[in-house]
Amino acid sequence: MKHFNLIMYLIFGGLLFTSCVKTDDFELPEPKTKEINIEGNITGISAVKSNFNPETKEIYVFSETNTWMEAYVVSSDEGGNFYKELVLQDKPENPIAGILLLVDDNSLFETYNFGRKIYVKLDGLALWSNNGVHQLGVQNRGDVVAIPPSRIDDHILRTSETAEIVPLHLEISAFNETHENLLIKVSNVQFNRNLLREQHHYTFAGEITDQYDGERQLESCRTGATATLSTSTFSGFKSLYLPEKSGSLKGILTRNFYDDYFVIAVNSPDDFNFDGERCDPNFLTCGDNIFGGSEVIFEENFTGITSQTTLKDKGWINVNVNGGKTFEPGTFGGNRYIRVSAFNTEETPMEAWLVSPLIDLDSISRAKLSFEIMSSYDNATILNVLVTEEFTGNILTTTWRPLDAVIPIGPTNQYGKGFKKSEIDISCLKGDIRFAFKYLGSAPDKTTTYDIDNIRISGN
Repeated sequence: MKHFNLIMYLIFGGLLFTSCVKTDDFELPEPKTKEINIEGNITGISAVKSNFNPETKEIYVFSETNTWMEAYVVSSDEGGNFYKELVLQDKPENPIAGILLLVDDNSLFETYNFGRKIYVKLDGLALWSNNGVHQLGVQNRGDVVAIPPSRIDDHILRTSETAEIVPLHLEISAFNETHENLLIKVSNVQFNRNLLREQHHYTFAGEITDQYDGERQLESCRTGATATLSTSTFSGFKSLYLPEKSGSLKGILTRNFYDDYFVIAVNSPDDFNFDGERCDPNFLTCGDNIFGGSEVIFEENFTGITSQTTLKDKGWINVNVNGGKTFEPGTFGGNRYIRVSAFNTEETPMEAWLVSPLIDLDSISRAKLSFEIMSSYDNATILNVLVTEEFTGNILTTTWRPLDAVIPIGPTNQYGKGFKKSEIDISCLKGDIRFAFKYLGSAPDKTTTYDIDNIRISGN
């Protein structure tokens, strides 16, 4: 009996000991897949989206279908850039369809983490297109709203599988509506240099002009195509400075609030890999010369220019290479300037040039070019300043050299910013020169308005 009691004591003690050990030390690995008992039909995102009629734009409500949608989570609200929504795509790799699921929960990443495979019960949900993006949620009269907390578990079934998501590699020029709500990767891109100047290095979304989202222009080093990064002003990384170098990033491709153009939204700053050298143009540099003498060689403040005719009479060349809209005289509060914008033009692209009269710098030293620019209704940086010593009479056959001008990021006409001034050393140029403002817009997504004033060349 003593031996029996000792054995029982050891067994009980052993059980007690193992029950006190941290379970993490003995936890079995979670299997990649788990048998899910779906009582009903299973469908994909493409089939779900096909129920929406883009012509009628009517909300489609799923009822008595006994169907579940299979999907993978590619968004995360941990960084605050997504709010009460899950971005879903149909496959971990080479996806063909994505959709936005509205869910009334602000810590979704804790349950539906990035890469998590889920099933969504469709009956009782509604489908619509909001600002060009297909969304699933609950119908509330004429809207589709987030699934309420009391119904989340009824509609979303979380599996044990967390897949490795491989972003879809795209060129900016290849963006189209089939890629919406997909995790994409763009490579060999950088932020526009005007966002990174010493006078003002922009943050992701921490500027005074950022009301709901901060939109920052990306540009491809391979093609020159541009795209917009969109960051919520509620994100946890909104006040971080934009990376200065070039590289790749991955994020969700979606549309801006007014459905005018594509934007990319990242889950966190970790989605950037910007460690390469920048690919800026080869700007004119005149060395460390002392420039800017006291004599005014050329000046234009547009005071007397009230029409295209008077602009031409003063020697300016104002042309659109496709025969469309050109630079136009403008006035506000008694001040005159020259304005250009692709807004309401329907031109894709709108390429307009304003070329200066001939200016002789042969006997001039320490020459400096200065001008002021104001931007408004900004949706892209699409103005460049160039110069040539060999004007052929045709802007398209002339060899132009880019100037590192300060092109303001709008709206500079708010909060007292007004016009931004550029001062550029051109002391190494000699002979007859012309400088030009080149506007390359495209309606409706690249239509920034620019006002130009107080152009001057000074020297000795």
